[in-house]
Amino acid sequence: MSYALPHIERITPYPVTEAPLHRSIKLDQNESPYPPSNQVIQLLAATSEQIMRRYPDAAASTLRNTIAAHYGITSDRIVIGNGSSELITALFRTFVDRERSAVMPYPTFALYQVAAEAANAMIQFVPTREDFSVDIETLLHTNASVIALVNPNAPTGRLLSRDEIETIVQRAPGLVCIDEAYMDFAGEDYSAIPLTQKYDNLVVLRTFSKAYALSGARIGYAIGSPAIIQAFEKTKTIYNVSSISLALANQAMQDQPLIRNIVAAVCATRDRFVTALTDIGFHVVPSRTNFVLCTPPSAPGCPDAQQLVQLLAANGIAIRYFNVPRLQDKVRISIGTDEQMESLIDLLRNGYLGV
Repeated sequence: MSYALPHIERITPYPVTEAPLHRSIKLDQNESPYPPSNQVIQLLAATSEQIMRRYPDAAASTLRNTIAAHYGITSDRIVIGNGSSELITALFRTFVDRERSAVMPYPTFALYQVAAEAANAMIQFVPTREDFSVDIETLLHTNASVIALVNPNAPTGRLLSRDEIETIVQRAPGLVCIDEAYMDFAGEDYSAIPLTQKYDNLVVLRTFSKAYALSGARIGYAIGSPAIIQAFEKTKTIYNVSSISLALANQAMQDQPLIRNIVAAVCATRDRFVTALTDIGFHVVPSRTNFVLCTPPSAPGCPDAQQLVQLLAANGIAIRYFNVPRLQDKVRISIGTDEQMESLIDLLRNGYLGV
């Protein structure tokens, strides 16, 4: 028998897939196709036994100061998490309960629903429009205590402007959380981080998992008013990030020229890939991220979305399928190197689609 609480029993877990073999072209988790800087790699190689046997800095002071200097803010506006995923779960433990609800668009990053349900929190979803754009007015009219938005959204790639975010923050009755995991690819002109010094009901989440190529280090951060950050500090896990991850992220944060080059390369590859996909009959949702959501052609003899994922997996290429409403006919494809994307297009054109 299970001894779990009833609301835990009802949760559908976050969908995880078996890790592809190392020889695969891995385009299913939106990771960086490029390594971090040589300085990060050398720092990892030089890890001492002392850093392993001692607890990490629970305040993450060095990294918080580096992030603060980058954005021109004070470090009391920053909290470090074990990936932004820890901060997502803390969001619902901290600000939402059975009386104070949260609202978010649908579809969006599935962890939000799992985290809300695990916290036994009230959660509402507002469907996005047919083109997956966010219905801001309906979102606001729910009068939810917390509005959570992934911007650019995952898995759709759609993007709200900073002006649209500011409108939401100004009119929201409670807290607004903007998850900017993919903002490096959209451009900082869209980021809501500057608004956190203007509005005390706004918190922004960022991660080192995408553009910074540190998915395996599990580290992210939140930026908001000191009061919001203090609340997060009360509910996050103590010693939540390893000393190694803190050091790697601190170095990566200082590698901005490399990060800009990586982002430029990924975006250029993405644009070429979208053109190639469109040429062979795919419908592609506009994306300002390191992935694209697309619908395979429906011509006779062409595989549907789920079949396409299975066929590609058999050939060592991993992409993502979502067996949920509005996404069953689509696949999400992470952007890899030019060579990886060309291999995928060649296989689609000559192997499965016959175009």
